[in-house]
Amino acid sequence: MLMTVNHHWAAIAIFGLTCLGSVFPLTGSAATIPLVAREFRGVWVATVKNMDWPSQVGLTSAQQQAELIAILDRAAQLRLNAVIFQVRPQCDALYASKFEPWSEFLSGRMGVAPWPAYDPLAFAIEEAHRRGLELHAWFNPYRARHTEATSPLAPNHIARTHPELVRTYGTQLWLDPGEKAVQEHSLAVILDVVRRYDVDGVHLDDYFYPYPERDKQGHVVDFPDEPSWQRYVKGGGRLARDDWRRENVNGFIQRLYTSVKSAKRRVKFGISPFGIWRPGFPESIKGLDTYATLFADARLWLVNGWLDYCAPQLYWPMDQQAQSYSVLLKWWQEQNTRSRHLWPGNFANKVADGAWSADEIAQQILIARTARARGNILFSARSLTRPTSCLADLLARTVYAEPALVPASPWLDKSTPAQPRVEARRTADGALDLSWKSGRSERVWLWVLQARIAGRWSAEILPGGQQSAVLRGVEQAALSAVDRCGNQSEAVVILPRN
Repeated sequence: MLMTVNHHWAAIAIFGLTCLGSVFPLTGSAATIPLVAREFRGVWVATVKNMDWPSQVGLTSAQQQAELIAILDRAAQLRLNAVIFQVRPQCDALYASKFEPWSEFLSGRMGVAPWPAYDPLAFAIEEAHRRGLELHAWFNPYRARHTEATSPLAPNHIARTHPELVRTYGTQLWLDPGEKAVQEHSLAVILDVVRRYDVDGVHLDDYFYPYPERDKQGHVVDFPDEPSWQRYVKGGGRLARDDWRRENVNGFIQRLYTSVKSAKRRVKFGISPFGIWRPGFPESIKGLDTYATLFADARLWLVNGWLDYCAPQLYWPMDQQAQSYSVLLKWWQEQNTRSRHLWPGNFANKVADGAWSADEIAQQILIARTARARGNILFSARSLTRPTSCLADLLARTVYAEPALVPASPWLDKSTPAQPRVEARRTADGALDLSWKSGRSERVWLWVLQARIAGRWSAEILPGGQQSAVLRGVEQAALSAVDRCGNQSEAVVILPRN
């Protein structure tokens, strides 16, 4: 549950350090300091079709950067703590890649870099971290060309360089998950980002084998993977075709998880599968069988611990019995036997489009808290960035009225950071002037600064780059350090003398 906080915190100014007055003792018990809430508050920023960013193709670099800063500022203002940023919508890149061409959703033409030159992913990471937001890089592992893509394929697109790995399915191009070279390529693309960029997470959405396409008569068209299937059979493979397809995806997920951990253990790996594993699980649930159509066995990945967080897309209203939000969330929680993070996805754009009330999303977030899911991810950023967004206003006033830390991931690292080293002085006008630094040489990701005013506690979560603050009217203050895996140090308690 969120801590009770002083609503006068907004009046507490955060300024640069002013070294005036005498030093005050750093005393008191950390046990008396209330805990800050732990809850993942994420938002997807979709770049495919210019859904969220950039707003249209052909913007200048400065215009793109301004739009991205506006999204990040909005996320920070609403007390979110993570952004899921789509960097590979269709075997392309919204960053400088040696493997794939620049995305057409930037310039309007695939293969054309932003001008003046900059790296959108590097920029997004720097600006997100400046605001204390995690940045998770979102990849589509198999889609090679979207239906609404209009640009000619760049010479270095995989459909040009290795057409034998690409299949035409409906109006889209897809990599064939049954081809070992496809798995190698997608793995190399993702690990390149993990190694070269300071990302906090790697994220896959619900696209594995494609959603079913139908012919003119309405019959489902089978995915055209005959070459890779026949090669498997001739090589002695004994699995049935559907099981073989599932094993292709399962093997990739397991290998990707272990590879990300080998490269940078602290980088979280998350997947956002379709919200229904199979119809009838639980009994009242009806809908698409993604186990049998997308060949995505998300339950297996969760049970085996091949991910750090699972974000099932529970994109239905609470009162829709055949796809009940609360019933599905409870089922996913029951599968989470390894206690990985469970952060359901919520269809916030339904509010932006006028189909749902804003209260629907707020209530879903409360249901997740009741189910001990400890987090949600909103789809997508446009639901929060419109100036007249009633959802943003409601979240800021209610369920996100107070800040929260991302839940810790003890299976990645459970070592506790050192207490910060704090200096406290009284300024000439009676304010409490704090400066601090890490207790060791380790890098601090966030600082938690708490203050008691008129008997009530409030909290601010500050980015690691900030190392000073001025507080006014405080009776007691406390500062603790948080590392990249969410581990929090013991608080240093400051008791100012009158």
